[in-house]
Amino acid sequence: MNRINLLIADDHTMFLQGIISLLEQEPNITVVDKAVNGIEALEIIKKGVVDFIILDISMPEMDGIELSKILKKQHPDVKILIVSTHSNVMIVSRLIRIGVNGYLLKNAAKEELLKAINTIAQGENYFAEELEEKYLTNSSRIEKQVSNLTELSSREKEILVLIAQEYNTAEIAEKTFISLNTVNTHRRNLLSKLNAKNTAGLVKYAVENGLVD
Repeated sequence: MNRINLLIADDHTMFLQGIISLLEQEPNITVVDKAVNGIEALEIIKKGVVDFIILDISMPEMDGIELSKILKKQHPDVKILIVSTHSNVMIVSRLIRIGVNGYLLKNAAKEELLKAINTIAQGENYFAEELEEKYLTNSSRIEKQVSNLTELSSREKEILVLIAQEYNTAEIAEKTFISLNTVNTHRRNLLSKLNAKNTAGLVKYAVENGLVD
């Protein structure tokens, strides 16, 4: 079996160290480096020494979803395995659309992690069984929600994240350098596009889509 040159990107130090400890004993796997955010991971990958990345979703500066998009465009040969606490089918669906090679939950056993890594390294995809079942049984609802998300502008997504982070209208206006009226217009548009009844609905949508923890 070919050697796997692996990068681990996660901002939780204990998890990062735990994964490294698990994998450094494997004869076919070399943990080349580690990163605590997407920007750092991308810089390491640009050096050309990595062919596999284990990646968390929620990271500062650049999250796992954005990094996956960039990698699939700029470094398509790098295999991507998402290991996250997020189990929502919306998030899984988005990452499948991006083209990640696998998805595990952080409570997975060592045996499943190794199975996923080796399966992906051999050219196949690997998704945790419970996530695959959710994705298949909820596919029509997922497609509709993914479609809604792609209709949002960059500014609307920014406003949605700030709303979910409990910023009020005045604070959002200050952070984004737009007027209070413009913030309220974006809020109304978000409610309409996402079929949400109120702010709680917007927050729920942001969480389900992995835009915030």
